[in-house]
Amino acid sequence: MDVGLLFDLRNPQAWHRPWADHYARSLEYCEEADQLGADGLWFTEHHLFEDGYLPQPLTFAAAAAARTRRARIGTAVVLPNLHRPAQLAEDAALVDLISGGRLEIGFGAGYRRPEYRLFDADFGRRFRDVEANIREVRRLWEEGGITPGPLQSPVPLWGGFYGPRGARLAGRLGIGLLNISRHTFGPYREGLAEGGHDPDTARVSDLLPVILADDPEAAWPRVAPHVAHQMNTYQQGSLEGTDLPRPPLLTADDFPQRPADDGSWSLLEILTPEQAAARIHERTRGLPVRHLIFWASVAGMPDDLVVRNIELITGRLPRLLAEQARADSATAAAGRG
Repeated sequence: MDVGLLFDLRNPQAWHRPWADHYARSLEYCEEADQLGADGLWFTEHHLFEDGYLPQPLTFAAAAAARTRRARIGTAVVLPNLHRPAQLAEDAALVDLISGGRLEIGFGAGYRRPEYRLFDADFGRRFRDVEANIREVRRLWEEGGITPGPLQSPVPLWGGFYGPRGARLAGRLGIGLLNISRHTFGPYREGLAEGGHDPDTARVSDLLPVILADDPEAAWPRVAPHVAHQMNTYQQGSLEGTDLPRPPLLTADDFPQRPADDGSWSLLEILTPEQAAARIHERTRGLPVRHLIFWASVAGMPDDLVVRNIELITGRLPRLLAEQARADSATAAAGRG
């Protein structure tokens, strides 16, 4: 099972660095992760966040592609409704060319009204428009509607959708689903069949809310303020532009959270590689997962924890996951015997 790292480039005021330094250090992290064996480097898109959440993931992906050699370069996700399809097709094609054919592009519909207003897009039509825009980007590549086109044919595509409606849409489009959930896997397979695709071609991935550390108990007090900042911006930002009441602000004292009784993830968990491998194995059992994505950093958390998180994800975790898979195969073989 492959592992990748997601960068959102947040730079909160409480831990702010000069922007040029922050971007330069983040590219160094990408380069170091690539050298350590990371299978993917992923970038994401939001607009109007006070902490400078990355607004143009393909621009940063091009820079990362030029600094790396082996890791896949992905978006998780880019928001096609906030871009013209031809421009998005051109930008993504250039990343694929710069990277030597390593692009994986994930699309999402978005959930923030201010972002749609900023780009004069229709929030109420977001699911209808995201399907049309994904189809148009793919058509432009396939029919030579932009030049130069991408190196890969086809470019691997993903749908970053978290509900049954979006999962079915990803299936109809015949693309991967960026959501590891048994609740949405059924609608995803149904969508594949509806779109004339073989349901057995299903592939899922996801961003897991996990940071790895040698000593999670010692890491939590240092990471908790950053987690609180991240979750507050997500929760408050999702309601911006609506009349819905705002939830109370989280504080560092709210973390770590008590694990859910149903085994689902908390808002974020800090785990040892061994703990993470066991949790991941249980959650992904029976699903066609080939790639997992982890936070490289959470809202400007301390450098030493970022470096160790990257080292553990790229170094120890894949071996532990492989051991889990081999144990399952041996058990299954014994059962058949």
